Amino acid sequence: MSGGRFGADFLSTYEEGIKKEWVIGNGLGGYASSTIIGAGTRTYHGLLVATPENSPGRLLLLSSLDEEISVNEEVYKLAVHKYPDTISPTGFQHLSKFIRYPFPLWVYRPGDFIIKKKVFMIHNSNTTCVLYDITSRREGAVLKIFPLVSSRDFNLTARAGYLSFFQRAGLSGVKLASSTGFTFSISSNLQYHPEPVWYFNLEYDTEMQRGLNFQEDNFNPGWFEGELKEGTSRFFVAASTEDVSSFTLEKVDKLYLREANRQNLLALDSKLIEPFALKLLKATDPFVVKNRSSGENTVIAGYHWYSDWGRDTMISLPGLLLIPYRFEEARSVLNNFSKYCRRGLVPNTFPAFGGDPVYNTVDASLWFIHALNRYFAYTQDFLFLTDVWDTVDEIINFYCDGTDFGIEMDSDYLIRQGPQLTWMDAKVGEWAVTPREGKACEVNALWYSSLKTASYLGILLGEDVSSYETLAAGVASNFEDAFWNPEADCLFDLIYEDETGNLIKDPAIRPNQIFAVSLPYTMLSPEKEKAIVDRVEKDLLTPFGLRSLSTDHFLYKGQYLGDALTRDTAYHNGTVWPWLLGAFVKAYLKTHGYEDSNVEYMKSILEGFDGHLESAGIGGISEVFDGDYPHAPGGTIAQAWSVAEILRAYVEDVLGIKP
Repeated sequence: MSGGRFGADFLSTYEEGIKKEWVIGNGLGGYASSTIIGAGTRTYHGLLVATPENSPGRLLLLSSLDEEISVNEEVYKLAVHKYPDTISPTGFQHLSKFIRYPFPLWVYRPGDFIIKKKVFMIHNSNTTCVLYDITSRREGAVLKIFPLVSSRDFNLTARAGYLSFFQRAGLSGVKLASSTGFTFSISSNLQYHPEPVWYFNLEYDTEMQRGLNFQEDNFNPGWFEGELKEGTSRFFVAASTEDVSSFTLEKVDKLYLREANRQNLLALDSKLIEPFALKLLKATDPFVVKNRSSGENTVIAGYHWYSDWGRDTMISLPGLLLIPYRFEEARSVLNNFSKYCRRGLVPNTFPAFGGDPVYNTVDASLWFIHALNRYFAYTQDFLFLTDVWDTVDEIINFYCDGTDFGIEMDSDYLIRQGPQLTWMDAKVGEWAVTPREGKACEVNALWYSSLKTASYLGILLGEDVSSYETLAAGVASNFEDAFWNPEADCLFDLIYEDETGNLIKDPAIRPNQIFAVSLPYTMLSPEKEKAIVDRVEKDLLTPFGLRSLSTDHFLYKGQYLGDALTRDTAYHNGTVWPWLLGAFVKAYLKTHGYEDSNVEYMKSILEGFDGHLESAGIGGISEVFDGDYPHAPGGTIAQAWSVAEILRAYVEDVLGIKP
């Protein structure tokens, strides 16, 4: 299989069909998503998950469209639903082909009919359109389409007793108002017939496995109906938070073409021609969205459930926006986070698209300086650099003098912080699984690189950077003595004081040390840098990324599955993270050399994701993988920094295409 194409052999069973999912975005943080057989297995699955202006988060409005064709006494149903102890209907039995690009396309062959169904979203609109091309060899057949709707937070489930709907029906559509206070409309070139029905006890298999609520009810307000002529008939259904009652088939066709052209232009503008790079490029677009409160661009950390996270955004920015030459959006993202910088901290997250920013992160501000440097390398945008220079200066000053969450520079010039502020931030209730309070090796590697970066950029702007150089020299003079572990020939992960005041150096082999080699400015000798890379390769490297903890550690968890407690315990204690491969590839080639054999080795690791692009989230890269073989994917089905760092490393470090 290639290019997201799946034939009948992949689609013939429910169990196989639900293993593969798809997601498309609308540029606002909303999306459409399901499995390739059309069965919802998550609370997050739906054809219209919207971000309405008056909503604090994302709402699931249209769950599915259930199609059936009847002729004489025969009825062919294309939908797939799971109920307690049964699957009904079983429309996957008629499904002969699924194609992911340029938009999800299903080809059904029930009886004497061929149904081609395409789903796309209108960019920058909470609108999903579904196009049907139906070929019939019989007269007198009738198509019915039943919309199943809800009006709930996409994280939750809802029951009939909780929700109620008022509908205003027209000949070609319906406007729905829910008891939760939201309105949306569904329109078609088919005739609408109102007849309210509830579908009870729909089950979501993935949520059941995750130990979450997995049953809910959906409301069906009525159905759309039309006759099929012999030959080919064409229909559409559009669902939106806007008024789509004026939509015609011609307009929907034009909207489809416009969105296809927009995506094609992204590929052309990137100037990439290598097939694997182009596949990854296609996966970048859904993550780039507008922040509703600021109007600036931001980055969705992962689908389905993440919003925009500062750390993830800054790490992802080079791969998502600089490699594809989306410089205006990259500038907007940096400007957005710069505007929200408080006491030297850029936001950790903007919760639920509209909540107040949360600042509990020690490294997002340092990654901001790194991302700004990469933006300048690609654009030479002196004007924007001047505009945000005060943010760079603010970050460094507050890190020196101390800011929130116990973040401050110690007398040895190294940065220390409170608990749960690094990227290893899993928490169960009040229990921080990997608190890492103290001095973290990657934070201080970032601190040094940020100081040197600020010095470099400041010189270009004519600023006095002598204080930055003094600070960087202080960090460099203490980093190796503090963090080098001669027994393991690598870095200690963390330095902290125990309850009695004793200094503890954590010898756990974790991937965080790779940044002491991969960042633009580093402090260790070439021999020690190579030793770190060799240790990480030996203990942590897998085909899908770096383990978050070595397998011989007593806390190691080799599988990321089960309920929330079990998953969060494993999250940073052995689970594999693909995004870390970006730093590893850069560090490996830096220390081992760019000889053809080394470049080919790194290329083979990155291209190993080619097969993964055909599984889990079709066309995307998962958030995490199991630490144990066969390294099953888990977490979100499409994660921004997973895609971004694999693409960046492939283009910059393997293909050698750099600014």
